[in-house]
Amino acid sequence: MNIYLIYVIHNKFFVYMPIASSVALGERVQVFHPDLVNLYGCQIGDDTKIGTFVEIQKGATIGARCKISSHSFICEGVTLEDEVFIGHGVMFTNDKVPRAANHGALQTESDWTVVSTRVCHGASIGSGAAILCGVTIGAGAVVGAGAVVTRDVGVGVVVAGVPARQLR
Repeated sequence: MNIYLIYVIHNKFFVYMPIASSVALGERVQVFHPDLVNLYGCQIGDDTKIGTFVEIQKGATIGARCKISSHSFICEGVTLEDEVFIGHGVMFTNDKVPRAANHGALQTESDWTVVSTRVCHGASIGSGAAILCGVTIGAGAVVGAGAVVTRDVGVGVVVAGVPARQLR
């Protein structure tokens, strides 16, 4: 069972979100502010660094020697292979048709299917990028800051823009 601690500093409320016991942490993983992340049910490889205000959900897999910068969201179904760089504020999705309700009732996990996303070895994703589900970002590829990735990115390819288009 996880314990959440709510505390007040200068009239502001803060919630301590622990690293859940369901997280499989590799060796020498660095979580710079463990009280300011939300990690649960995920796997994190050796020597990976995780910044402040990062959420990594159940079913996500993070490889070895990755760097995940602050304010990023890695949802269920996302796989980052080894040596992937995630810039500040990168957002992944895992549902092609998101809905809150199903015929008037809040959706449950049985009402939708997780759509997987893969970021291959050594790829880099710039700050503020949004990665839609179901894509593969190839090994060594670079996604420019603020890009919206809606389709696969090839090996070693550089993309940028909304939607992301190949630059070289």
